[in-house]
Parts: sequence; structure tokens; C-alpha cells
Amino acid sequence: MTRYDKRVQALAVGLTALAGYVDALGFVHLGGFFVSFMSGNSTRLGVGLVQTSRNAEIAGGLIGLFLTGVISGSLVGRCAGHHRRAAVLAFVALALAGGATASALGFARAAVAAMAIAMGAENAVFEQDGESRIGLTYMTGNLVKIGYRLTDALLGGPRFAWAPYLLLWVGLVAGAVAGAALYPVLGLGALWLAAGAAAIVAVAALKI
Repeated sequence: MTRYDKRVQALAVGLTALAGYVDALGFVHLGGFFVSFMSGNSTRLGVGLVQTSRNAEIAGGLIGLFLTGVISGSLVGRCAGHHRRAAVLAFVALALAGGATASALGFARAAVAAMAIAMGAENAVFEQDGESRIGLTYMTGNLVKIGYRLTDALLGGPRFAWAPYLLLWVGLVAGAVAGAALYPVLGLGALWLAAGAAAIVAVAALKI
């Protein structure tokens, strides 16, 4: 994260906010399952295999859809070449718009599937050499990096190298707050806002 310039860092923070927003919509709608946080779903899958097979089916299905999104986003990005970020974000915007449309037509399951695919694809925005250079839909790694950078600062290293990772975490939490606040008002119709935001960021990515 610290290797990137301020514009790219701002893009990353915006995308974590988008992930938090969409994940909160999915979490509230599904009653405790995630569309972007697969560590949580993996735990629910394991517990469900012992306690409730229905929960295991839901968690496993979401993990499969997320993985489908990762593959789709990676393929789109690699085909787009130098415009990979914009192309991946355009794909994310289309998936979210598809989810919003499905919800409006009464196909809630299809809407959730589109959300999970979109969140998987978002991770391909910063893919390089088969690795995601910036974690956008999960925060455990970034929280660990905050701890490492704070340790460095205490030992005389760079004083604020932890700040970009903190901003990623704040972005995710802020997005989740917005999603949780809007779901009671708009339901999954709130995905239209996410789709619009992703489209705007896709255009902005062309200039970065």
C-alpha cells in the first residue's frame, strides 16, 4: 500500500468502502452471511457441517460464487492490458447493477449471487503477478500490517507508515455503516448506489 502514490491509495480506500457497503447489505439481508468476507463464511461452513447443513450450503455457495468472481475479474483484467483497473471496475459495476435489477424483479437469490461475484472480482483491481497487492474485501492482513508499522515507528522507523492501512480499515467500516443504514430504507435496491459508485471509480481509474 505504501508503495503506491496518493491517488492509488485513495482509489484503494474508496474500493474498501464499496466492499464494506456491499458486504453490509449482504450480511443484513442474509442474516449473518457475507458476500465479500470469505474467512467468515469459511468458519460458518465448518460450523454448519457439524450443526446445520443449511448454513453450510449457504456459506459454501457464497464461497463458490466469490471464487467465480475472482476468476472472472482476473480474466477481464488480463484481457484489458493497461486498462485492467478500469475494466475490472466496469465489470464490478455491471455485476452490481445486475444484482440491483434482479432484486427489483424479485429474484433475491440472483441478486446475492451477483453481489458475491462482484466482490470477488473487485480483488483483481490490484492484481499483479497472480497476487492481490492490496487487500480490498478483507482487513485481517491490513490490521496485521498496522501492528507491524506501529512497531517500526516505536523502534525509530517511519512514523506514519501505518496510516494508509488504517485508512483502508476505516474505509471498510464506514462503508459498512452506510450499507447497514440504507438497507432498512432501500433493501437490496441500495445496490444501485454501489453500481453507480463503481462506474464512477472505473472512469476515474482511467486517469490513474
